[in-house]
This record gives sequence, structure tokens and C-alpha cells, in this order.
Amino acid sequence: MSGIITYFLFQGLKLNYIPNQDINIGIAIYLVINTFFFWIYRTYSGIIRHSSYIDALKLFFSQFSTFAVIILLNFGVILFNQQKVFLTTGAFINSVLSFSLLFFYRIIVKQTFELLFSEVSTTKKMNAIVYGSDANATAVANALKSEDPGRFKLIGFIDKNNQNSTKRILNLPIFQIKKSIPVLMRSKKVEALIIADKSLTKEERSSLVDDCIEYGFKVYTLPLVSDWDDQKEISKNIKNFEIHDLLERKPIVLDTESISAKLYNKTILVTGAAGSIGSEIVRQVLYFKPKRILLLDQAETPLNSLSLEIVELNHDVEVQNIIADVRNYEILDKIFNEYKPDVVYHAAAYKHVPMMEENPSQAIFTNVLGTKNVADLSNKYHVERFVMVSTDKAVNPSSIMGASKRIAEMYVQSKHFKHKKNNSQRYTKFITTRFGNVLGSNGSVVPLFTKQIQEGGPITITHPEIIRYFMTIPEACQLVLEACSMGNGGEIFIFDMGKPVKIIDLAKKMIRLAGFIPEKDIKIKIVGLRPGEKLYEELLNDSARNLTTHHEKITIAVEVCDEFEVINLQIEELIQIAGTLSSNKLVSKMKKLVPEYKSLNSIYETLDISVNDYQVEQGKSLEY
Repeated sequence: MSGIITYFLFQGLKLNYIPNQDINIGIAIYLVINTFFFWIYRTYSGIIRHSSYIDALKLFFSQFSTFAVIILLNFGVILFNQQKVFLTTGAFINSVLSFSLLFFYRIIVKQTFELLFSEVSTTKKMNAIVYGSDANATAVANALKSEDPGRFKLIGFIDKNNQNSTKRILNLPIFQIKKSIPVLMRSKKVEALIIADKSLTKEERSSLVDDCIEYGFKVYTLPLVSDWDDQKEISKNIKNFEIHDLLERKPIVLDTESISAKLYNKTILVTGAAGSIGSEIVRQVLYFKPKRILLLDQAETPLNSLSLEIVELNHDVEVQNIIADVRNYEILDKIFNEYKPDVVYHAAAYKHVPMMEENPSQAIFTNVLGTKNVADLSNKYHVERFVMVSTDKAVNPSSIMGASKRIAEMYVQSKHFKHKKNNSQRYTKFITTRFGNVLGSNGSVVPLFTKQIQEGGPITITHPEIIRYFMTIPEACQLVLEACSMGNGGEIFIFDMGKPVKIIDLAKKMIRLAGFIPEKDIKIKIVGLRPGEKLYEELLNDSARNLTTHHEKITIAVEVCDEFEVINLQIEELIQIAGTLSSNKLVSKMKKLVPEYKSLNSIYETLDISVNDYQVEQGKSLEY
């Protein structure tokens, strides 16, 4: 087509585009040269409706190469006193026309397909603005525009610095924030905000989300471009903004060399491996390539699910599934004797506060006796490191669960100091890690609130003033691994939990993120504090000191501990009482063992008075 146009254009100017008398030879030469460079640059291989700037470059280079060869051909025939095959000016015009026609043909096909066929195959799209104007935001917008079926109709971009308002990205405007984001979104009839600005701080992001959900706008987020495994899957990574995203903190920097030195080519035992914390510890330990990992849990189905997941991860690590109860010393002894673990992560525990208030003996059997069994066997079989996963509820406990975990802490700590004091050969380093609530873990408020919202409410909250510390499961387990590598034994490591969160505020945010209005669409019901529940949790005992470590998110609680023989004797008595199922007698013994244990909203509050009387009668303080 371009050759014909050029030919007749020059004919109109009384010039011969092909001076040679045999026009057919000229046409054949032109077709051969053009076809050759179309083949070299594979301009035909791209799907026209998915054309990009790469296709434009291919067309340009093919036409430029054709023009260059024609110039060389003309120069060659002139040397032999022959007439030019093509007029040079005509060849240039022909190349420009050919490139232009092929280029615009692709644009027309691409636009026609997008306007007609794409619209037919999709449902109504949601008007959205991309928050950000950098490469990350542009990549997101490109992915969304090519998404099929499309979910969003992009209206424009927002630059938080209010710059470049006169410029455009992908032919979409960059809006200025004159008042607030919700005002801008309302004026542009936008329904959703897609956060793609990687420079936002946690505070800026939280404020932005709060503003949007307050006025009923949907918020979406996604990982950074650098975190995407496959950039072709960008649009699939865009998800509804979740409550977990509000807890985003600076990424945890792990001392991978130190952790690897403790775990590489070792046999690792994880108790409670099928639980939310235990299973995440397993996933993270796998990346440090231990020789063998032992998954111990009494829950068959969750353990099977974890085992299948690990097989899919395709790690070259021997995995052994063990169904056993940490309360059974004989079975544990056989396991330790057979596999000789080098490192033990003890995450097996009962953790539901109200449930343990009803079943105090079971709390002792699992949280105290279970810990004692695993700790004793770790020492017997010369385990290098024993890491116990504890809880902030063990600090000034107000519940049976919290007190049982504090007793377990005391036993583990005193056992380490006993063997260190006796200069025992190859003694185990006993380490305790203590942190608060973990988002998404079994029994946490987030899954509960999510279920209640899906059912139409109400969301149940125990008290309007109750607050809790939160962290994500991966974050907690990363710090457990770090504490294991840095511990010398006897420490109680405390993790930085960030700022405490008011549970009623958390509930309201979750309702708004789900697209509902608190108290209108979803009611919030105050049901009263549960047995043993505090208004707030603590990470440090009143009498304890706090020491910093080289890791900014980990500190050490320095708490005075009784001699091992004293604690061991009292725990043996406690376990015997638990066997009688005498709850009052058992809880009284726990309160004597942990004097700071004061029951709250519990039938055992009356026992606090008798403990005080006991201390007066004995004429001594049980503080340690």
C-alpha cells in the first residue's frame, strides 16, 4: 500500500519513483527486501491487540533497515553506471509511510478491541484512582488496564506531593489533593482507592485508610513491584485492604548467618507444630535447610494439612510427622532417643483463657507438665537449644492460662541456671520468648470478627475499653528464630509489639473495610469481660528490669528466679493436685507459686484473700 501511494505521488510530480523501465523488477526487489527484514525482526509475530512499544520499535527498525539497503543498492548500481533502482527521496517517503500505516493499523485494532470486545465480556467496572505516581503505580495501572475480565476503570492518579498536576500517566490525569482524599474521590465519582505508593509510612497509610473507609470508599493494596514473583500476575496481587495491613511495620532484619549456623543440617523438633505459631515456625525453619524436621502434635487433621503443604514447598528436608501428646513422658522419651533433636521449639500449649478457667487441671497438664517433660528430655538428650513460646498473659497473670505459662517460664529458666551453675557438660540453653496477641492465629479476634461480619453481626466485644498488643504470625515467628540464635540461655525475650490497639476501634475498622457502617449495618454488642480476662496486657513484671539487645525489636526481661529444687518440688506438688481434679486446691497452689497471680472476673477471686493470709501466717514473702 505504501509503495503504491509513493508511486502515484511521484507520478503526480512527473517523476518516476522506479526509474528502471521494468517496474516489475523494482517491485520484486522492494518486496524481497521488505519481507526479509519483516522476517528478521519478526514484526508479524505479535498479537495485534496486545501491541506495545516493542512492536513499534520492531516496525521502525525493519523500515529503517529496508531504506538503508535500498540506499546501498542505489549506490552499487551507480558505481556500474546504471540508473538508480529507486529514487532516494521516494524510498525515504515510502519507509515513513509504511511505518506509519503499520503502526496506526495496530493502534486502531488495539483500541477497537478494547472498546468493543472487552466491554462486552466484562461486568460493570468500579471507578478507581491509583494512589501514587511512580514506577510502582504505573506498573499497577498497566496491569489493571490489561486485566481480563477487568475490575476497575481507572480515572487517574494521585501524587501525595501535589506535583505534576499538569502531566498525565498513560493518558490519565494526575489529581491534586486540595481538601482531602474522600472529597476528591466524591467529586470524581470514584468508588475505590488503590494504594500503590511505596514511600508511604505506616502512619500515612493508616490515616489514608481511615479517611476512606470512614466515608464508605473501598481501599485496595498490593505488594511492591520488587516483591512480585511474576509481574504478569500483578493484578492478581491487588486485594482488599485488610486489618493485617494496618499493622505493617518496618521489615524485620534477621541475622540469617547466625540463625543458619544454629539450624543448618540440624534435626529440629517443633511441638504444637500444627498450630498457627508452630506451623509458621516450621515454614521459616525450612528455609535454613535443616537435615530433618520433626512435626509433633496431637491434632491429626491439622498436622496432615501441614505435612501436605510442606511437600508442595518442595524443600529437600526430611520431614517426620509425629502424633503425640507432650503430657506423655514415655512416648516423648522414645522420640528423643530415636531422633536426637539438636534444637527444640516448644509451641504446644492450651491458650484459650475462658476455657482454661473451666479446666484448670488441663492447663497444668499441658502447659506445665508438658513443658517440664519436653525441657527435661531436652536436657537428658543434650539438645543444644530449647526455645519456649510464652505469652504476655504470663505477666502479672489474671487467669489460669496466664499463670500456668508463668509457672512453665519459671521452670525453664531455673533449669537453665541450675545446670549452668553446676558447670554441667553440654547443658541445654533454655530460652523463653514472650509476645502478645497474634493476628490470624487460632482463636484470635480477627477471624472471630470476620465470621461475625459475614453472618451480619453483631460483633461481640467484652469491654469498650479493652486494649491489646498485636503482631502478625510471620513477624512473631521471625523474632522467635532470631531470639533462638542470640540467646545464651536463661533469658526471657520480649518482642516489640508496637502500639496497643483498642479492640472496639479494631472492630469498627473491620466493619468499614467490609463495606458496612458500624452500629447501622453491623451492631457492636458489649458482652462483659470473660473469666480471667484483663482490660490490658503487660509484657514486663512490675519488679522486672528490661535490657536491650543488638536487635531493635527484642529486649530481655530480667526476673529473679527461685532455685530449681524449690520450683521443681512445688511443680511436682502442683501436678499431683491437678490429678485430683480439685480446682480450688489447685488454683490456691498456683497462687502460692505465682504470688502476682490475681484472678479477674473469675470464681477464683476469693482465693486471693486466703493466699494473702497464708503469706502472713508464714511470715515471709513469696516474691522472687
